[in-house]
Amino acid sequence: MANRICHIEIDHQSAIPPTAEIEQERQVAIFDLLEENSFALPPREGRGPVEGPFRVTLAIREGRLVFDIRSESDEKLGEFHLSLGPFRQVVKDYFQICESYFDAVKRLPPSQIEAIDMARRGIHNEGARVLKERLEGKAEVDIDTARRLFTLICVLHWG
Repeated sequence: MANRICHIEIDHQSAIPPTAEIEQERQVAIFDLLEENSFALPPREGRGPVEGPFRVTLAIREGRLVFDIRSESDEKLGEFHLSLGPFRQVVKDYFQICESYFDAVKRLPPSQIEAIDMARRGIHNEGARVLKERLEGKAEVDIDTARRLFTLICVLHWG
């Protein structure tokens, strides 16, 4: 399938190393994303649709989320910047629920862990919905791809 991400990179500019849990989240999100995703650049004024697969670098620069999109052969295809404002509350909520979840896994019974995990998934879905909205007209992604990209956006914030 051509409309997919074949390589993803996270451009960390922080000197703070991620915790073991955050690194695990990042690795799982990247593995799952590369295993299965749907990512397409829609036609825009002056150009038709761009064929993938795509190499994507995610970064936060000057307070904005940056998607650097390249071809499989590393030719620059585009770059778009998204305001972080719409993500702030959902990322904050996701951080808090993840901390509760990571703590719960160490000390609570499975039934309580499951309840926290359901809340975590709900917030994660909300973050994916916000991302899909923000990408409208720039990139087309399915909900599973949006969920995995949202995890990676959170990892950028953690670092």
